[in-house]
Order: sequence, then C-alpha cells, then structure tokens
Amino acid sequence: MSRQSVSCIKGRGHTPNVSNASNTDLAALFECPVCFDYALPPIMQCQSGHIVCSTCRQKLTMCPTCRGPLGNIRNLAMEKVASTVMFPCKYSSSGCLVTLLHSSKTDHEETCEFRPYCCPCPGASCKWQGSLDQVMPHLMQSHKSITTLQGEDIVFLATDINLPGAVDWVMMQSCFGHHFMLVLEKQEKIDGLQMFYAIVQLIGTRKQAENFGYRLELHGHKRRLTWEATPRSIHDGVQSAIMSSDCLVFDTNIAQLFADHGNLGINVTIFMYP
Repeated sequence: MSRQSVSCIKGRGHTPNVSNASNTDLAALFECPVCFDYALPPIMQCQSGHIVCSTCRQKLTMCPTCRGPLGNIRNLAMEKVASTVMFPCKYSSSGCLVTLLHSSKTDHEETCEFRPYCCPCPGASCKWQGSLDQVMPHLMQSHKSITTLQGEDIVFLATDINLPGAVDWVMMQSCFGHHFMLVLEKQEKIDGLQMFYAIVQLIGTRKQAENFGYRLELHGHKRRLTWEATPRSIHDGVQSAIMSSDCLVFDTNIAQLFADHGNLGINVTIFMYP
C-alpha cells in the first residue's frame, strides 16, 4: 500500500507527517457500529457523542452504542478530521490498494475495477454477482442456452425478430484468449415503434476492453449497414450504451431490409488494436 500522510501545523513552518499506521488508526475511528463501513460526512451522533453513518441513522431511533436517543446532531469536529484522512476503498478486501479522501471515495468505488461484477446477461432476472474469474463459470452453469462460437469473424443469428414485445438475443464469441458477449435488444417505444440495439461487451475489465475493437455489419439486398467501436466492459454493462445510442441502432423497417424470413444475421468481427 502506498504511503499516505495527514499533516497538521505545529510551530512555524513545521508540518510533520503522520505514518500509514496513524492514518489507519484515524480511519478506524470512523467505523459505523452498525454496518462497519465508514461514517463519512455528514456524520451524525447521539447526545453522548457516539457516531453512526448517515445511512444507518435513517433506520435507527436509538444509539446502537449507548441506547440513548438519536437526534439530528452533526459531529462537525469529526467531519473536519475526516477531510484529512485517507480512507481505503470499500473493495480493499478484493485487492484494491487505493486510499483516498472521503470526497473522492464514492466516485472511485462506482468505477473500481475490484468491485463485484454483475451477471452480464441483459434483463433483470439474474441477480448474481461475483469476481471476474467467476463470470464465465456462472454463465456456463446458469445460462446454458447461450451459444458460444469460436473465431474472430462469426455470424450472430437472431431468430424470430418479429416476435411482439421486448426481446433479447445473446451469443458468446471466443477469440484472442477472451470471451465477448454479443447482445441484440429489441425495445418497444411509446409511439409503437420498435428499435433494435446491437452491441458487444468484453468479459473483462475496462483496461482490457481498450485493446479491442468490434465491427457489426448487416448485409442484404445490395445494402450494408456497419457499426464499429470499442467493446464495453461488463463492468459498465450495455444499458448505458443503449440509452446513449452508442451502439448499432436500427428500427423495424431497417431490420426488415436485412431479415430473411424473420431471421436477422449480423456479421461480427473482433480485432485487436496495434
């Protein structure tokens, strides 16, 4: 773990450093007695001065330490100290070595590469979470219907695209020693229009995803529709890309131009950047 310090003024021009051990001891003072996470500003306390994090405070009427009444008293002194302490990431037990000020802690943890990965399959039915090396075993065990094709160039065949309502088609592609998940999602819009969104995500980290590119192509009837981009990491998922149309987007009319008896073939090419 890198050396961090907390400084205080003692005498003219003298700023002594506080050791890592001292910083750890200071951080431990902010432990919430209920959830054992850090109580960060705004820090609430009971009348006796015992602190509790703001999240747990909303669920409590009595202090978990002394059983005294909990009012709406903020501990301004502890909040001031908190602004000088370097706190470890909440995923430190998973391997993250980052320590940072509380003001940056939440933003970091939302994108930390060590946070648990969610199941990358579209839809909200699967609530699985786990480490990156557990994702593929989970998919093979719990989502056996997903087909995996080998190679850099494949055809992703979505069958029965005329089915009513929202529908997802998913396929895996394995190449360059990695696994990629291909997702085609059909959504029903308010005005009755059906929109299709096709995207590729890497079963890997954001840093790994930056090494690859993918190309999606629709061919047929002397027409071609192409989209090329960097795959999303499964840490980010596909929904943010779909909401911003950062993927191959086409409507029902376009789909019919390339479909064959209700089936739509998408040529998928994965490549590595030099």
